[in-house]
Amino acid sequence: MRILYSPASPYSAKVRMAATYAGLAFTSTKTETGKEPAELIDNNPLGKIPTLVADTGQAVFDSRAIMQYLDRESGRKLYPRNAGKRTEAEVLEALCDGICDCLLAIVYERRFRPEEKVHQEWIDKQWRKAERGLDYLNANMPRTTKTLHAGHFALAGMLGYLALRFDGDWERGRAKLKNWPQKFEKFFPAHAELKPQA
Repeated sequence: MRILYSPASPYSAKVRMAATYAGLAFTSTKTETGKEPAELIDNNPLGKIPTLVADTGQAVFDSRAIMQYLDRESGRKLYPRNAGKRTEAEVLEALCDGICDCLLAIVYERRFRPEEKVHQEWIDKQWRKAERGLDYLNANMPRTTKTLHAGHFALAGMLGYLALRFDGDWERGRAKLKNWPQKFEKFFPAHAELKPQA
């Protein structure tokens, strides 16, 4: 099993952490989406990462689809079996991924548009969404023990991306969120290696 990934991507971090936690063997292939390499395009017409290529050759893409695939392959190690708790984990994952969508929209707006065309109102709107999500999470932190689930890995990926791209911009008034990665790492030491990095 191969996972095509980018080191900075929070979605890539999420699936690589989850696969590691679930005990699944995989190789990581660093992939530059901007160059549209054949290995990526041949397996994902959208040219996005992460993309998983199974031993059978089947391609699975979109991080949440990959998470569901990893859950099935691992014998249901990533989502709670209880329906209510599974829904909570899935909603946490969706919220963290949604915050990442907002953060990436900001980064791309600044990175790929000429300075005179950067739309500050768009950036501000995305940041307001992200802040509402962060405030909600800080007030409703998930229970974190040695039994982790997909939502925890999405949260770790999102906070890692914040630390990488928005360090110093979000922490004030959110001590629980700021300190959570240290707690998470006690239960998942591989976090230090697999979190989003430049």
